[in-house]
Amino acid sequence: QRQLAESGGGSVQAGGSLRLACVASPSVYSSYCLGWFRQAPDEERVGVASIDYYGDTYYGGSAKGRFTITKDNNLHSIYLDMVNLRPEDTAIYYCAAILCPTGKVLWPITGERWGQGTQVTVVT
Repeated sequence: QRQLAESGGGSVQAGGSLRLACVASPSVYSSYCLGWFRQAPDEERVGVASIDYYGDTYYGGSAKGRFTITKDNNLHSIYLDMVNLRPEDTAIYYCAAILCPTGKVLWPITGERWGQGTQVTVVT
Protein backbone atom coordinates (compact mmCIF):
# COMPACT_ATOMS: atom_id res chain seq x y z
CA GLN A 1 0.00 0.00 0.00
CA ARG A 2 1.27 3.41 -0.92
CA GLN A 3 1.73 5.75 1.99
CA LEU A 4 0.18 8.63 0.04
CA ALA A 5 -1.79 8.36 -3.19
CA GLU A 6 -3.23 11.32 -5.07
CA SER A 7 -6.02 11.38 -7.61
CA GLY A 8 -8.21 13.92 -9.38
CA GLY A 9 -5.81 15.87 -11.55
CA GLY A 10 -6.53 16.69 -15.16
CA SER A 11 -6.97 19.43 -17.70
CA VAL A 12 -9.50 22.20 -17.13
CA GLN A 13 -10.38 25.51 -18.71
CA ALA A 14 -9.43 28.71 -16.94
CA GLY A 15 -12.13 29.63 -14.46
CA GLY A 16 -13.02 25.99 -13.94
CA SER A 17 -12.78 23.75 -10.89
CA LEU A 18 -11.06 20.54 -9.85
CA ARG A 19 -11.00 18.38 -6.77
CA LEU A 20 -7.86 16.55 -5.74
CA ALA A 21 -7.92 13.66 -3.30
CA CYS A 22 -5.19 11.99 -1.30
CA VAL A 23 -5.52 8.74 0.58
CA ALA A 24 -2.93 8.09 3.28
CA SER A 25 -1.97 4.82 4.90
CA PRO A 26 -3.37 4.56 8.43
CA SER A 27 0.09 4.88 9.97
CA VAL A 28 0.90 8.04 8.03
CA TYR A 29 -2.51 9.58 8.68
CA SER A 30 -2.18 9.05 12.42
CA SER A 31 1.43 10.23 12.65
CA TYR A 32 1.48 13.36 10.50
CA CYS A 33 -0.52 16.35 9.42
CA LEU A 34 -1.20 16.34 5.69
CA GLY A 35 -1.02 18.98 3.02
CA TRP A 36 -0.64 19.85 -0.62
CA PHE A 37 2.36 21.18 -2.50
CA ARG A 38 2.74 22.02 -6.13
CA GLN A 39 5.64 22.27 -8.54
CA ALA A 40 5.46 24.08 -11.86
CA PRO A 41 8.07 23.44 -14.59
CA ASP A 42 11.44 24.93 -13.69
CA GLU A 43 10.15 26.13 -10.34
CA GLU A 44 10.59 24.97 -6.76
CA ARG A 45 8.01 22.87 -4.99
CA VAL A 46 5.90 25.13 -2.75
CA GLY A 47 3.26 24.58 -0.11
CA VAL A 48 -0.31 25.20 -1.18
CA ALA A 49 -2.45 24.18 1.77
CA SER A 50 -2.35 22.11 4.93
CA ILE A 51 -4.76 20.90 7.57
CA ASP A 52 -3.76 20.07 11.10
CA TYR A 53 -4.87 17.54 13.65
CA TYR A 54 -7.61 19.87 14.91
CA GLY A 55 -8.96 20.64 11.45
CA ASP A 56 -7.46 24.11 11.25
CA THR A 57 -6.39 25.02 7.74
CA TYR A 58 -3.45 26.93 6.35
CA TYR A 59 -2.94 28.32 2.85
CA GLY A 60 -0.19 29.72 0.71
CA GLY A 61 -0.81 33.12 -0.84
CA SER A 62 -1.84 31.84 -4.25
CA ALA A 63 -4.45 29.51 -2.78
CA LYS A 64 -6.23 31.85 -0.41
CA GLY A 65 -9.81 32.46 -1.39
CA ARG A 66 -9.80 29.92 -4.23
CA PHE A 67 -8.65 26.63 -2.72
CA THR A 68 -10.16 24.73 0.20
CA ILE A 69 -8.51 21.85 2.01
CA THR A 70 -10.61 19.38 3.96
CA LYS A 71 -10.12 15.96 5.50
CA ASP A 72 -12.05 12.82 6.27
CA ASN A 73 -10.64 10.99 9.27
CA ASN A 74 -12.67 7.87 8.56
CA LEU A 75 -11.21 7.55 5.06
CA HIS A 76 -7.70 8.72 6.00
CA SER A 77 -8.04 11.26 3.23
CA ILE A 78 -7.58 14.90 2.46
CA TYR A 79 -9.03 16.88 -0.40
CA LEU A 80 -8.20 20.07 -2.23
CA ASP A 81 -11.11 21.84 -3.88
CA MET A 82 -9.86 24.36 -6.39
CA VAL A 83 -12.12 26.94 -8.03
CA ASN A 84 -11.53 29.80 -10.44
CA LEU A 85 -8.42 28.06 -11.72
CA ARG A 86 -5.85 30.10 -13.61
CA PRO A 87 -3.17 29.05 -16.10
CA GLU A 88 -0.54 29.83 -13.45
CA ASP A 89 -2.05 27.07 -11.29
CA THR A 90 -0.70 24.55 -13.80
CA ALA A 91 1.67 22.26 -11.92
CA ILE A 92 2.16 18.81 -10.50
CA TYR A 93 0.32 18.69 -7.19
CA TYR A 94 1.76 16.52 -4.45
CA CYS A 95 0.17 15.25 -1.29
CA ALA A 96 2.61 15.30 1.60
CA ALA A 97 2.94 14.21 5.18
CA ILE A 98 4.04 17.08 7.40
CA LEU A 99 5.56 16.86 10.85
CA CYS A 100 3.28 18.43 13.44
CA PRO A 101 4.36 17.21 16.89
CA THR A 102 1.97 19.57 18.66
CA GLY A 103 -0.84 18.81 16.25
CA LYS A 104 -0.51 22.27 14.73
CA VAL A 105 1.11 23.15 11.42
CA LEU A 106 3.95 25.63 11.14
CA TRP A 107 3.93 27.61 7.89
CA PRO A 108 5.80 27.36 5.62
CA ILE A 109 5.25 23.63 5.57
CA THR A 110 7.90 21.02 4.90
CA GLY A 111 7.02 17.67 3.47
CA GLU A 112 8.43 14.54 5.09
CA ARG A 113 6.79 11.95 2.85
CA TRP A 114 5.35 12.38 -0.61
CA GLY A 115 2.80 11.00 -2.98
CA GLN A 116 3.62 10.42 -6.62
CA GLY A 117 1.94 13.64 -7.73
CA THR A 118 -0.95 14.44 -10.02
CA GLN A 119 -0.84 16.83 -12.98
CA VAL A 120 -3.17 19.82 -13.08
CA THR A 121 -3.24 21.74 -16.35
CA VAL A 122 -5.29 24.92 -16.76
CA VAL A 123 -5.81 26.02 -20.34
CA THR A 124 -7.22 29.21 -21.80
